[in-house]
Amino acid sequence: MKIVITAGGTGGHIFPALAVINKIKEKDKTAKILYIGTTNRMEKDIIPKENIPYVGIEMLGLNRKHLFENIKVLKTYFKSCKKAKEELLKFNPDIVIGFGGYISAPVIYTASKLKIKTIIHEQNSIPGLSNKFLSRYANKVLISFKESASYFPKDKVIYTGNPRSEQIKDVKKISKTSLGFRKDKPLVIIVMGSLGSLTMTNKFKEVLPLFKNKSYQVLLITGNNYYDEYKNIKLSDNVKLMPFLNNLIGYMKDADLIVTRSGASTISEITSIGLPAIMVPSPYVTNNHQYINAKALKDEGACIILKEEDFNKESLIKNIDDIIDDKDKLKNMKDALLKRKVDDSATRIYKQIIELVRNE
Repeated sequence: MKIVITAGGTGGHIFPALAVINKIKEKDKTAKILYIGTTNRMEKDIIPKENIPYVGIEMLGLNRKHLFENIKVLKTYFKSCKKAKEELLKFNPDIVIGFGGYISAPVIYTASKLKIKTIIHEQNSIPGLSNKFLSRYANKVLISFKESASYFPKDKVIYTGNPRSEQIKDVKKISKTSLGFRKDKPLVIIVMGSLGSLTMTNKFKEVLPLFKNKSYQVLLITGNNYYDEYKNIKLSDNVKLMPFLNNLIGYMKDADLIVTRSGASTISEITSIGLPAIMVPSPYVTNNHQYINAKALKDEGACIILKEEDFNKESLIKNIDDIIDDKDKLKNMKDALLKRKVDDSATRIYKQIIELVRNE
C-alpha cells in the first residue's frame, strides 16, 4: 500500500498525522509513505527527522486582515496544485490523507481530481477552512469531536477521535517524586504550550507567591522563551519551575489538575488520561476554536474555563482551591473526561483507510 500524508503548520495537525503513520507502519511493514508539507513550517524539520520521505511545497495561508494580499495566496495555491499533481503522479498512491493546515488543501483537492481516494481528519470542534473546503472532495471525513459532525456532509462523517490519544495510552506514569515533589500532596501542573506566552507569564509572576502554604504542589512549565523572566521571584518549597519537560504526559498521569490551553492535542491528552483541567483558551486562534473545544468539555462537567481576559491571581487561586479541596468535584470531572476517552483512535483511522483502499 502506498500512502501520501499531508498536514502542516502546527503540532495540532502534525502529531496526529505522525500517530497514524506509526500505526500504518505497525500494521503494514511493507507500506510506503510520502509526507507532503510546506517549505517553511515546522513539519519540514520534524518529519525528515522521523526518517519519513518528505516533499515540501510552497503554500500560503489566507490573510484575514489584508484581503488584497489573498491575490498572492491564490496564485501560490494554483502553483502548489501543479506541484502536488507532479508529486502524486510520480508516487502513485493508493490513498491521500490530510490532517489539516493550509498545505492539505492543494494536495487533497488535486488527489480528488486525479481520482485518488482521499480522507481528511479534523482535530478541532470547529473545522478549519481547509477541511471545510475539502469535505466536498474527500471520500471520508474523520472527526475528533462529535460536535463537529454538523459542519460536514453527513454521509461522509465518521467519529474516530484524535489519534494522538492512542499514543498517550501507552506512556508510562512517572512519579512526581522524581521532580522532588512529595507523594502525599496533590500536584497541579501549569503549562501554556512549549514556547509559553508573554501575556500569561506576566500573570503567573503575580500568582506564584500566593501558592505558599497551599495544600497542593505546583509545577509551572514556563516555556523556553520565558524561563528567565522568573529568576527574581522567590519560590516556596511547594512550587517548582521548569522551562520545558520531556515526557510531560508521564508526569500528567501522576498529577491531580492541569491549567492549560485547549488546543486539540491537549484535549486528546486530558481525555485520555482523565486529568481534570482549568482551561485557558488562547484568544489568538482562528474562529476562537480553542474556546469551542473547551466548551464542549465544560458542558459535560469535564473542565473549568477561565478566559484569558478574566485570568488573574485571584481567579486562578480560587478555581484551583475549589477543585483540589473538593474530592467529589475532582472525581466528577475525571469521570466526565473519561466518557470522552477514545484510546484506539489511530486503529479506527487505519481501519477506515483499509476499507476505502479495498472498496469495502
